Amino acid sequence: MLKQFCIALSLLLALPLYAANDNAVTVPVQAVKVGVHSYYVQGQPGAASSANQGYMSNAGFVITPAGVVVFDSLGTPPLAEALLAQIRKLTKAPIKLVIVSHYHADHIYGLQVFKDAGAEIWAHEGAKLYFATDEWKERLAQRREELFPWVDENTRILKPDLWLSGDTDFEMGGVHFVLRHVGPAHSDEDLAMFVKEDQVLYAGDLVFKGRVPYVGNANSKLWLAALDKLLPFNAKTMVPGHGAVSNNPKQDLTLTSDYLTYLRKAMGQAVENFVPFDEAYATTSWKQFEKLPAFDLANRANAYNTYLLMEKESLK
Repeated sequence: MLKQFCIALSLLLALPLYAANDNAVTVPVQAVKVGVHSYYVQGQPGAASSANQGYMSNAGFVITPAGVVVFDSLGTPPLAEALLAQIRKLTKAPIKLVIVSHYHADHIYGLQVFKDAGAEIWAHEGAKLYFATDEWKERLAQRREELFPWVDENTRILKPDLWLSGDTDFEMGGVHFVLRHVGPAHSDEDLAMFVKEDQVLYAGDLVFKGRVPYVGNANSKLWLAALDKLLPFNAKTMVPGHGAVSNNPKQDLTLTSDYLTYLRKAMGQAVENFVPFDEAYATTSWKQFEKLPAFDLANRANAYNTYLLMEKESLK
C-alpha cells in the first residue's frame, strides 16, 4: 500500500513539471480558404508576446494535386506544427516548398518543422545579409527569453535550400505561381507570391492591415515604390503579412501607404526645419494611427528611424 502511495505521489509531483515543459500552442490556428487552392492562417494583432505565444503574423499555403506550397512558416516551431496540422486536415499531399517572404523572426522560426516534413526552402538572395552579422543570433536569444517555451534551445534558424536571384515563375500540379522580388522595402529580400488560377496575392510584410506597420530600419521610400509593384497583379484577394485577408487589395494597400507617407512628411519637415527628434515626435499629431494595435510598441521607433532616413536623404 505504501509503495502504491509513493508511486502515485511521484506521478502527481511530476505533472506540473511536465506541463511547464509542454510547448504546444493553445492559441487557435485556423486555416481559412481564400481561393480554390489557396488558404491562410491569421495571427493576432499586436507584437509577439507570451500572451499570444508568438502568433502575430500570417502564413499561407496552396494545395495542388502534386503537392503543397507554403508561404512563410510562422514565428515558432509549435505554431508551425499547428499550421502543418491544419494542412493535414485538408490533404495528405507532400509538402514540397516553403517560400520565405523575408527573414524576420515572426515568419521563419517554424521553418524547421516543414524542413523535417520534407519541404525545400526558397528565399531571395537579399537575405544573405541577414546571416552576414550576428543580429540573427541576438534576435534568437531574445525570442528564447521572451517566448519560452515556444522558442527554446531546439529552435533553429535555417538557410534556404535555394537562393533566388530575381523573379521566378513555376508550376506545380497545374497551378501556376509567380514569385516577385519586390524589395528592398520592408526588408532587402521581400518576396510576394501570386497564385494565377486563384488570383490570390500573398504580399508578406509589404502590407499590414489593421495594425501599425513595423518599419524598423526599412527604407520607406523604396517601400512605397514596392507597394506600386503589387498593383499590376490585379489580385482579387490579398493576404497581408499581418491582419485580415483583403477582398479589395487596392483599397487595403492604403493603410500601409498612408502611414509611411505620413511618417516621411512629418519627420521630413522636422529635418528640414532643424527640429530635434524628441521635439518633433512630441509635437506631431498621431491621432490618425494611435488607436491601432502595436502603436505604442512600434510608432516611436518607426518615427525615429524615419527621421534618420530623412536626414540621409536631405544630405543627398
